[in-house]
Amino acid sequence: MDLDLGGSLMADSHANHYNPRTSLVVHHLLTTSELIRCDIGQVTTIEVLSDRVLLAIFDFHVVKDQDFYTSRDAPGIDISNPNIRVTAVWWQPLIHVCRRWRGLIFGSHHRLNLQLYCTPETLSRKTLNVWPALPLIIQDSSSDTPVDDLVSALDHSNRICQIDFSHHYLTTSQIEKVWAAMQVPFPELTALLLYSYHSPSETGPVLPESFLGGSAPRLRYLTFFHIPFPGLQKLLLSATHLVELHLYEVPHSVYISPEEMVTCLSVLTSLERLSLLFKSPRSSPDQESGPYAPPRPTRSVLPTLIAFWFQGVNEYLEDLLARIDAPRLHRLWIEFFNDIFFDTPQLIQFIGRTLTFKPSNEAYVGFLSDRALFVLRSLASNFEEVQVRISCRESDWQLSALAQICTLFLRFLSTTETLYIHEFGLGVDWKDDIENTEWLQLLLPFTAVKNLYLSKQFAPCIAPALQEFTGGRMTEVLPTLQNLFLEGFQPSESVQEGIGHFISGRQLTNHTITLSSWDPKESSIPWYDPRH
Repeated sequence: MDLDLGGSLMADSHANHYNPRTSLVVHHLLTTSELIRCDIGQVTTIEVLSDRVLLAIFDFHVVKDQDFYTSRDAPGIDISNPNIRVTAVWWQPLIHVCRRWRGLIFGSHHRLNLQLYCTPETLSRKTLNVWPALPLIIQDSSSDTPVDDLVSALDHSNRICQIDFSHHYLTTSQIEKVWAAMQVPFPELTALLLYSYHSPSETGPVLPESFLGGSAPRLRYLTFFHIPFPGLQKLLLSATHLVELHLYEVPHSVYISPEEMVTCLSVLTSLERLSLLFKSPRSSPDQESGPYAPPRPTRSVLPTLIAFWFQGVNEYLEDLLARIDAPRLHRLWIEFFNDIFFDTPQLIQFIGRTLTFKPSNEAYVGFLSDRALFVLRSLASNFEEVQVRISCRESDWQLSALAQICTLFLRFLSTTETLYIHEFGLGVDWKDDIENTEWLQLLLPFTAVKNLYLSKQFAPCIAPALQEFTGGRMTEVLPTLQNLFLEGFQPSESVQEGIGHFISGRQLTNHTITLSSWDPKESSIPWYDPRH
């Protein structure tokens, strides 16, 4: 195999008369005796590279700690991501270059962190036996994989480092067979993702308490989706190196109280991202643990937590947040089940002692067909963000709930200069009989807003409410407003009567408002995950 190290530089030197380079030096933390000099135009063979030089080059491709491509805005990890496969199999083309390279790579498998990425096509025992005994990444979401092949792959429990099973194609008996094969220790396991899909009327198979032998000391990433697992607390107490923990659609049958959850979280001193999403509003501390009792005066500190997603009832979150501190948290996402009356002192206190919301900030009020959304986002360098969602369909309930949330967040809105009011997606069937006072209750907390953005659907709803304030009351709502942006507005068009009266009235009080067009596609509207 020949390696032309000079061709590109030769072209470069012809293109630039002032290029002084006449040679190329390749090195990577090597001693001067190992530097390789190739004159311009010279072709040399790669065999001149020593094993140490080759390994130094290979080091650039090593996946030191498996890349999980976790998004800043999206919870969870996905080892089925094709990019993950690319990072895991980077070395396989190199072993076919020559016998020397193959021996060098396999002889340095620890240094190069070699792993085998096993898909449904490569899960059979015969296929696995072709390779050396390297760590295994097992990914299977196919309906075609024989369960016996899955079980056969799981026999290598001492080599498996990552598992991703999506069992929406398997029967209950097949899933139970797979679970049975996983009741032994997996000492090298660092990532585990289990997905079970069942209709609301179905009860999925229960994960045995002896799952993974009851412990997972090296586990760093854990995702359960609708997995009934009574042994979760025991497993978490052993997985003290967890970096991400995502529990989606937690069944009511395996309810874990806020106190028990905090006990588990207190030992996870490396945890950075946490998702706790209950499937049912029945998972409430009032029903499971008796009357609410004030938590202990000392709080457990989660020193590395930067993001927390929660779905459940208000009472659960209040109890949980009263028991923890998260000094590095900058992203908090919450969804409440059908709550329309809120009493959230612990939530407000937690945000107050955790997030700073340094100016300037922006707020979003959004409506979907089945829920309403409030977002407060910092534009400072730390990108702090709080999202609160309320699951309800009635328009007046959505508006009332958002007005309450905005009022609760009043202390954090004093530096909020931009407000967006819009819908998310299609199919938002909004009633036109909402009282103007309800819109005004939503707007009253935003006393520092200078820029107001209204979507085409909601501008006609808000315009009559703005017209309510005349004369001396003109600045009671949005007193510092300077710019009003309307979706699709054209300067040649006339505006809604209410908005026109509002702008004219402000001019009489020497508060000029500039009217402009707005295209939502050009705005950084918060990302929405339908799983939440």
